[in-house]
Amino acid sequence: MVTSQGTASVSFPFPSVWGIHSSIAGRTIIWGTLSIHSIIDNRVVGTVNFRGRPIPINGFWNENTKQIAFDSPYATFSGTLSIIDDQQSRIRHFILQGRFLMKPPSLQAGESGSWIATTDIALNQFPVSGNAYTGQLPPVGAFLTSNFLHQHQNFWGRTI
Repeated sequence: MVTSQGTASVSFPFPSVWGIHSSIAGRTIIWGTLSIHSIIDNRVVGTVNFRGRPIPINGFWNENTKQIAFDSPYATFSGTLSIIDDQQSRIRHFILQGRFLMKPPSLQAGESGSWIATTDIALNQFPVSGNAYTGQLPPVGAFLTSNFLHQHQNFWGRTI
């Protein structure tokens, strides 16, 4: 089964905190955390935190296509969810990745790039129905953002 709130059914756990990485032209521009607070009737509410200050995000989730789109005051993000089960380590990786477009008042308004956000849980904590996951290896970005997220949580000595 999937997480359910309102009339929405969602393939990933929430509330949840994700490590996020974004780049323009293959160059890292920023690391941070993405928090999904709720998804009610396909509406996404949360924050993104790149420089120590949570910035509100609002957007939409499409369970059928596993696509997410959300806006912050500085950028518009769109992406797709992948779920990868690592049977050996008993970890389920949730990976959101896609494109973003910077918008005013950002100094990089008009520039676009790619982003990846990941979170993971113990494999037995969140069963997924259907064929939403594969046995393939996650992209390298999944390990990098996951490491960033866990280092960030350990650095502060608490879960964000």
